[in-house]
Amino acid sequence: MAVTILKKPSTFYNIFERKPDADKINTHYCPGCGHGKLHKLIAEAIEDFGVQDRVIFINPVGCSVFLYYYFDAGHIQVAHGRAPAVATGIKRVHPHSIVISYQGDGDLAAIGGNEILHAANRGEHITVFFVNNAIYGMTGGQMAPTTLPGMKTTTTPRGRDIRNEGYPLRMAELIATLDAPVYVERVALTDAKNMAKARKAVRKAIQIQMEGKGFAFVEALSACPTGWGMNPPDAEKWINEVMTKYFPLGVFKDISDKVEPVKFERKILNAEEIKKAIGIDSAIVQPKKYKRNVITEKYKNPKIKIAGFGGQGILLLGLMLAQAGMLEEYHVSWLPSYGPEMRGGTANCHVNISETEIASPLVSIPTVLIAMNRPSLEKFEPTVKTGGIIFYDDSLIDIKPSREDVEIIPVPATKIADDIGSTKVANMVMLGAYIGYTGILTKESVFDALDIVVKRRELNEMNRKAIEAGIEFVL
Repeated sequence: MAVTILKKPSTFYNIFERKPDADKINTHYCPGCGHGKLHKLIAEAIEDFGVQDRVIFINPVGCSVFLYYYFDAGHIQVAHGRAPAVATGIKRVHPHSIVISYQGDGDLAAIGGNEILHAANRGEHITVFFVNNAIYGMTGGQMAPTTLPGMKTTTTPRGRDIRNEGYPLRMAELIATLDAPVYVERVALTDAKNMAKARKAVRKAIQIQMEGKGFAFVEALSACPTGWGMNPPDAEKWINEVMTKYFPLGVFKDISDKVEPVKFERKILNAEEIKKAIGIDSAIVQPKKYKRNVITEKYKNPKIKIAGFGGQGILLLGLMLAQAGMLEEYHVSWLPSYGPEMRGGTANCHVNISETEIASPLVSIPTVLIAMNRPSLEKFEPTVKTGGIIFYDDSLIDIKPSREDVEIIPVPATKIADDIGSTKVANMVMLGAYIGYTGILTKESVFDALDIVVKRRELNEMNRKAIEAGIEFVL
């Protein structure tokens, strides 16, 4: 009988293999932490509803991220605060899935405040569980948006002062004022009576999504004994006696009995339907076919890092490669990265041109480095993969790469560009040098990409001259 009553829900892994420490049986949470309690309620609901194979958890930064240690379900880890945005995308692409965004107060109410409000305001068909422990529990006990007035944290050692730090955010009340949310409730993960109410709220929030009725939000007041500097019994008592005065428990909105279910139908358009939808006449517009170059094996499927000063056209160079790659029907990706100073600051971008699907757009170990200034060469030269290739502008960079296990191609890109008529086309010179040396893309596709990427067509005559000059230099 004990096995039946106390059994672990099937939604949990039997052994927590993903957990990095030696103990694979117990959770890693501190004694008295409310996360484990809420995990249990969610796991039991998923098992009882029989939807385990449809559940996708969205795990952001914070203690919430460790859900994937324990739940045998789908998981997507996202950037801080971005869970509602990712949940929106996942639900729209997989409308029959049960998407659960599981977030803490430092994540949802701080950096993610805008995300959650707009997801709720759109009435996204997702379920949000919001763990409110009034503190940044994972990162050192700093003040959170939900920290109570007078409450001491590592960043408010004298207590939160409403004249300085403002008032705590009441997220349940805030979201309940919006028109679209269907169900909003605040519960407490404390004694048996409150746990029973929390269990009921968790199940209702998931069931609302299962029935296609819309956005459901459950805020759970949770203890953080370590962050609060209390023992677990005192922490639970503090929630009941202090925290609930500022964050009263109860249902703030429930229109689930008035909302008609939405029946989701995933529509996948074929190529002809897409053309029709965007107003393209298939009889007139036919895709151009490009014949790829024969490429030496070591130059195939490059992972490219392009770096230089802002204003040197670093991002445009990457876009050109990606666009030409698409024209030649490669799998491509382009990921920009730049500092706050768009001109004069540093800029780099990551480009993949691949014969197969690309797992990640990030290029951390490039096979090709195109360096347009000295700081970029010094920073990224050590990261280039052995056997890779480095192109650098030796008319601006006064040092030579020190690596002996990679190919080194100096290109006086700025000087060549100046001779053409403008140093601004040095990026196009370097583009020409790269495609001319490796053959990764044809000149035809790169020229056609110019007219797609560069909106000021009057500049493209000089851009083409620069690309030609880069090709001629390396040949």
